[in-house]
Amino acid sequence: MTQSETIAYDVVVIGAGPVGENVADRTRAAGLSTAVVESELVGGECSYWACMPSKALLRPVLARADARRLPGVSPLVRDPLDAPAVLARRDEYTSHWKDDGQVRWVESIGADLHRGQGRLSGPRTVEVAAPDGTRRILTARHAVAVCTGSAAALPGLPGLPGLAEVRPWTSREATSAESVPGRLLVVGGGVVAVEMATAWQALGSRVTMLVRGGGGLLARMEPFAGELVAEALTEAGVDIRTGTSVESVAREGGTVVAVTDTGDRFEADEILFATGRVPRTGDIGLETVGLEPGSWLTVDDSLRVDGHDWLYAVGDVNHRALLTHQGKYQARIAGAAIAARASGVPVLESDPWGAHAATADHDAVPQVVFTDPEAASVGLSLAEAEQAGHRVRAVDVDLATVAGASLYGDGYKGRARMVVDLEAEIIRGVTFVGPGVGEMIHSATVAVVGQVPISRLWHAVPSYPTISEVWLRLLEAYRDN
Repeated sequence: MTQSETIAYDVVVIGAGPVGENVADRTRAAGLSTAVVESELVGGECSYWACMPSKALLRPVLARADARRLPGVSPLVRDPLDAPAVLARRDEYTSHWKDDGQVRWVESIGADLHRGQGRLSGPRTVEVAAPDGTRRILTARHAVAVCTGSAAALPGLPGLPGLAEVRPWTSREATSAESVPGRLLVVGGGVVAVEMATAWQALGSRVTMLVRGGGGLLARMEPFAGELVAEALTEAGVDIRTGTSVESVAREGGTVVAVTDTGDRFEADEILFATGRVPRTGDIGLETVGLEPGSWLTVDDSLRVDGHDWLYAVGDVNHRALLTHQGKYQARIAGAAIAARASGVPVLESDPWGAHAATADHDAVPQVVFTDPEAASVGLSLAEAEQAGHRVRAVDVDLATVAGASLYGDGYKGRARMVVDLEAEIIRGVTFVGPGVGEMIHSATVAVVGQVPISRLWHAVPSYPTISEVWLRLLEAYRDN
């Protein structure tokens, strides 16, 4: 490998996923010269192996489920999904795993793209090992932003004998598979697990879920969310086994065999491990600046790494909220903070909800799980609010009692919960579960972020007959109890 040149920039961004792209967009908009370094596809995990392909797989599943709830339409959608057509549409949404369009976007904002493995080699310095064997040294006058994201966690050996030989699926293989496996084992009960179980069962797989512990599915949401999703998955034909751990795996011919701690034996064509995420920081030179390789990076609310006035960690790598939209939000905050510090602003707007403080990471993180029914939440669950020391009360409403829900589809099942702070009389969190609720969560996000008083929400009149009328029902239930 030969050294080709040293180039100075105001800002160097390591990672060209949605988070890195947004940091670069904000710093370029502020007039700062910016380099973006990417070792894989520009556009990152979300574009090619997560958000976009997974939702492209799930959208036909949910559309068919909605149609099946409507007389006059239901008989027309009884046939199985056209799996090749669904997979082909998925491929379109990943641009067939080519990043030409994303590269053009980076160029359009005036940032320089450097392909290759980027590693810190000291303060304000990033070394890029390019695919052609050349080496470039990029120096940053103001900031280096680590936006390398996270990767799927797999059980470590010798904790799970046989894993390497099995060639397990992670979220990447689950969203990019070229054909439908006849039988699929899903290990885990979180968002990736339930979404991929939903998609592949509907596309023709016989899916078995192995969920460790007794907490059920979607353990980080309100308990009823996982319960309603589990009920629907079971009705769809998914075999859910909770309270079980995989002790060993093997591939016997073309068949995967998993043995659990209870001695049960499960066979499948593929096995998906959806068991969490790890930071992609193991080989980016953290040791050269006094940080531990492979670690999550601790940051302040401006996304600056503790103890380093030039280093920022944005998105999954800081472990605050592992969601694409939240990472992009952090990127907008970080970009503004980098620009402000570069221009010599003496004091940043660092108070909660200020221009340079990623406050939503603490108090108002929204999320949608695209299962049937959908599960959507923002802010704190009842348990989280109580653990945080708030004096709160949960208000629950059966979504099926709302006129808009019954019109949405016959046999509608769902539930809504509003967690109210009894002292401040504001909403700390909201959870909706039911078909179509993903499009409702932003109204809840506005209420939580805006700390809108309950008394003012009475004047936010929901249109009739929509599912959003649940807001009136929640407020009525709070008033009457």
